[in-house]
Amino acid sequence: MRRVKSAIKWIIGALLVLSVGAFGFLLVAPPDLLRVGTNYAAKIVCSNVFIANRDAQMVLREDVQAPGHPLLRHVRLDVDEDQKQVTARLFGIFAPGTAAYRDGLGCAALPSNDRDHLADMSLTRPEFAQFDANAIWPTGDKVIQAQSERLQDLLDNSALVGPNMRATIIVHKGRIVAERYGEGFDAQTSLIGWSMTKTVNAALVGALLTDDFTLNRADLMTNWHNDTRANISLKMLMGMESGLAWNEDYGDVSDVTRMLYLSEDAAAFAAGKELQDDVGNAKFEYSSGTSVVLSRIWQNQLGRNSLLWPDRALFEPLGMRSAVFEADASGTFMGSSYLYATAQDWARFGLMMANGGQWNGKQILPESFYDFMVSPTPKSVTPWGENEYGQGQLWLHGPRGQTPDQLDPDAGFGLPEDMIWMLGHDGQSIAISREAELVVVRMGLTPSRWGYKPQPLVASALEVLRD
Repeated sequence: MRRVKSAIKWIIGALLVLSVGAFGFLLVAPPDLLRVGTNYAAKIVCSNVFIANRDAQMVLREDVQAPGHPLLRHVRLDVDEDQKQVTARLFGIFAPGTAAYRDGLGCAALPSNDRDHLADMSLTRPEFAQFDANAIWPTGDKVIQAQSERLQDLLDNSALVGPNMRATIIVHKGRIVAERYGEGFDAQTSLIGWSMTKTVNAALVGALLTDDFTLNRADLMTNWHNDTRANISLKMLMGMESGLAWNEDYGDVSDVTRMLYLSEDAAAFAAGKELQDDVGNAKFEYSSGTSVVLSRIWQNQLGRNSLLWPDRALFEPLGMRSAVFEADASGTFMGSSYLYATAQDWARFGLMMANGGQWNGKQILPESFYDFMVSPTPKSVTPWGENEYGQGQLWLHGPRGQTPDQLDPDAGFGLPEDMIWMLGHDGQSIAISREAELVVVRMGLTPSRWGYKPQPLVASALEVLRD
């Protein structure tokens, strides 16, 4: 009996030592996976609180925990309204992750948890010239919807708009003809575009092109000067054919999650990747890192005036007053992922694209650049033999949903041949057709594993509008 009691005491002691050791390890050196989770939570909550004016606990519950990894359910928040800062910790103790807000630049992840690492900058947004909020959309905010009952029925159909829909807008011939919002969301709610931001970022590059700053420009980053990466051209980056190594897997600690949630200088991280293919003969590699590098390139081209460029080039001319293009801690715009805007402002950008880069008769994007944007990236060939990606960081086919890889996800829907798509994580999409004079914006929080695709909604809208 004494031996049994002694063994039990030894086991209990050992468990206590292991527990203390594990506690200390998690406290001092938490695994990167946990740090990705808490920094992600802090960043999403921070942006939604200080840009979209949503409740922090609701955002944690609905946007972070409900669709995310089970461990995220144990994240606790500390929201500092005075500092405009959010810190997230696992069980309220471990793996602290921090995000901080700067005026005009949104929230930036601070994985060091050191606010001194946050570049001291802010952006005073310009007054939008000659914008009459009482004018009819898109030059104002007044929406006159010539909705038929059939259009209303479309947007009331949960199968068509998909689960967790937050905003759906149909634009036809330059006017909003139908719109719906999910519970708790309305026309004033700013919504994240995720990778739809890539197309906006590409447009900012196009608006900056000159005889000296061309798509063939190379030797683009300082740390590429003395190696083969100096041969990477702007055009190669635009088409995701640079040859730079990249892992876009969101289910683990990968290149993209390290860049977004463990780095305070996203462009330096992405530009530091080595080549995996020969420059000029590289395969198509979808890469959020490439988009952030593009941001850094156009910002370097503009120098100290770069913070004003999104407003001057796009947001002010288009009347996108709600748009907040977020920058990382170092001051690089996150051209891969982080643009917040109302659904109506996302629709304004889509309408500009549907007009071939024009807005109210003014060419916002050079016509030749618009043609380049919608032209196929040569190496982005699908299993069914078509190109899937455009050189302006947009898609030539809609979301795949549960369509088998070897089949066209748009087959059978009768969509216009010229239709292009802006697509983002968790079900963000904008379908655009110049031929049909159509823009369909669909925003939500709809993980891809749920299999939703917006093509039936777009096809149904076309059928109604053609009658």
